[in-house]
Amino acid sequence: MAGDIISVSAPAKINLYLKVTGRREDGYHFLATLMQKIGLDDKLVLRRRRPGIKLACPESDLPVDEKNLAYRAAQLFFDTMKERLGTCPAGVDITLNKSIPIAAGLGGGSSDAAATLCGLNLLYDTNCSVDELFAMAVRLGADVPQFVVDWPVVWATGIGDKLQPAIPLGDFKILLVNPGISVSTKWVYEKFALTAWQNINNLRNSQIESVTREKGSAFAVRPIRPDELANDLEIITAEHYPVIDMLKKKLLEGGASAALMSGSGPSVFGLFHGSCESQAETCYKKLKKDFGNTFLVDPLH
Repeated sequence: MAGDIISVSAPAKINLYLKVTGRREDGYHFLATLMQKIGLDDKLVLRRRRPGIKLACPESDLPVDEKNLAYRAAQLFFDTMKERLGTCPAGVDITLNKSIPIAAGLGGGSSDAAATLCGLNLLYDTNCSVDELFAMAVRLGADVPQFVVDWPVVWATGIGDKLQPAIPLGDFKILLVNPGISVSTKWVYEKFALTAWQNINNLRNSQIESVTREKGSAFAVRPIRPDELANDLEIITAEHYPVIDMLKKKLLEGGASAALMSGSGPSVFGLFHGSCESQAETCYKKLKKDFGNTFLVDPLH
């Protein structure tokens, strides 16, 4: 048996490449995305308890019930592992200490859910395989499986559930800025469908899928280059929130080799080559004065 308490980390991610390649009838979108995990994470403490789930999110206004993805992950784990747990009084107290900004395009909620699944597997010694954890993750959301695998960089296609490992960023520092506004992923994708997507025909879809397959093969053997960064969703979010373009401009003026919005936004990041570390520090200090959620981090390797 495992101990009565365990601590796990839930890393944030940035999308270095994101193309929307189609849309399913159920509203999910087909994607091709390169997700890099970074040195910014939430911390979760899981403690055994009698049957039931109790979630606390200190210094955060996150919900502590079924509206929280970590809570739902715990529910799903106990339901799925019921036979394996047997007569064990399975319950958990979860303390979720947030560092990743909320609704920021950084995958915080999905990462928290994946960390909950993996942590409970260790806490209750259920010996779940990666495939079993992956199957539960898919039921929680399209981004959750990317955090169940321990690869630092993931190339994801389908609705985000077809994964393969990729090569981490090279010698770069990541300067990440969240402007302090919340953006609904659902809203961004709906807006995308109403604007860009209705003008893309099936031939164009095939061309996009061909290009993204080629990119995936390339990123499996080499790191992405700054000039290859792309995000189809950026134009949608930036049109509604001009601060995104402003932040990109400041990052580039500060010495970044490239700047991009992550996911559905609104967080923006700049890549600073290792030889420009002093410029990254200077840019970080300037932006930190105006934007509290500014982080200078390394890509996970």
